[in-house]
Formats: sequence, structure tokens, C-alpha cells
Amino acid sequence: MEDAGLSPRQLAHRVGVSVKQVERWLGDADLTPHARNRADACRALGVDEEMLWPKAVQERVKTGGDRELVHSYPYRSACPSTVWTELVETAESELFFAGYTNYFFWTQVPHFAATVRRKAEAGCRVRFLLGDPDGEVTRQRETIEDVALSVSTRIGITLEHLERLGPLEGLEARFSAPLDAINHVSLSVFRFDHDALVTPHLARLVGHDSPLLHLRRHGDGGMFERFAEHAEELWGRGVQVPASGESS
Repeated sequence: MEDAGLSPRQLAHRVGVSVKQVERWLGDADLTPHARNRADACRALGVDEEMLWPKAVQERVKTGGDRELVHSYPYRSACPSTVWTELVETAESELFFAGYTNYFFWTQVPHFAATVRRKAEAGCRVRFLLGDPDGEVTRQRETIEDVALSVSTRIGITLEHLERLGPLEGLEARFSAPLDAINHVSLSVFRFDHDALVTPHLARLVGHDSPLLHLRRHGDGGMFERFAEHAEELWGRGVQVPASGESS
């Protein structure tokens, strides 16, 4: 109001409400005016509605299934590491890492191996769904990406860390089935109880350069469940990761 050079009385006159009404808006951040009054106030002040009443904008945009979208990022790497860390730390019943390599967890999330062990020992189900490092889709993806840290190398990093954890009740690891590999490499789903981080992989881009969606379950049949069902279907047809020394 100060920037627009208007007093509460002048704004009330512009909007067509009482001075007391404007004072109530100023005194209660949770009070949301009628849509027409919001629009008139924004025109008078020369600002966007999101600046004055962001909650109203958020509630208008996030309706139906879209309310499950917590945040979107144009790149996976733009998602703060604190988000990944908090989701891993707060999960109590379900940790499902259904990325094709899952390698970045071991470097991006502090004390990730210790956390995995602690969660599994506390009764949390921890699963890793990986691509087969020797599979045809893995070789094709390596040619497409053409980066020094190859897909099979990244998978190998995860396998090495899992081997170090040793046999651990509550911890499971599988390779996606050969016929599912192309669907697996194209979409990563990471589940943390009722939250999920989802990355659809774009063309030649590696995972951290592809977009990411943060979803939170609000009911049956929403976006969260659609992606969760996709990951569960791949898991159901997956093959157990062979123990060290066994042939794959």
C-alpha cells in the first residue's frame, strides 16, 4: 500500500468495501477476500494476486488430482539435497528406490548407507529396483548418453554399497526384467511412504538433467498411485540381484 501511495481508506474506496474490512485483511494473513475484491485490490495496488494472497492462488490451482503435486523442478539437480535427505529420514514404512541406477543416493544423501541399515532394522521395507548392468538396454543407454560415468558403472556403485550392507532383513534388491528395462530406464520413481519423487527421462539426457515431480498421496487413483503402481509392476516382474560370486 505504501508503494502504491494508498491509505487503507483510499484502498477501501477503490475496492468498494469498508475501511474496517481492509483493516481486517491487513491484520489477518489467513483471511482471504472475495475473488472480485482481491482482483480490485490488486488493480488498485498494481501487484499480482500471488503477492497478496498466495494461499488463494495455490488453492485455486491445485484442485482434483493436481493437489498431489507438491513441487516441480525443471531439472532433478534443482531439487535441494535437503528434500531428498528429509524424505529418506522421515520415512517409516516404505523406501522404494526404483531408479535405473540409484547411484546418486550414496553421495547426495548424508550417511545414506547407515540410514538404510537403521530403517531396515526398525521395520521399514527398503527396496532397490535396478537396471541389469549387463542388459541390452543398459548398453544402448550408454551409447545414447555417451558420458564418462556410464550407466553400468553407476549401477555397479549401488551394487557395491548394497553388498557392503550385507544380508539385511527388510532390504531387497532386484533387476528389472529384460522386457521391462526400456520402461524402467525411461522413468524413475522414488517412494518415501506417502511421498514420491518422479523423474521422466528425456531423450539423451542423464537423470540429473531431466525434470522431477514431488508428489504426495491424497487419495485413491491420484498421480501418486499411478506412478507407485508403475514401480510395483516392474518390481513384481523383477529378478533377484544375485549374491556376490553368483552368475547373473
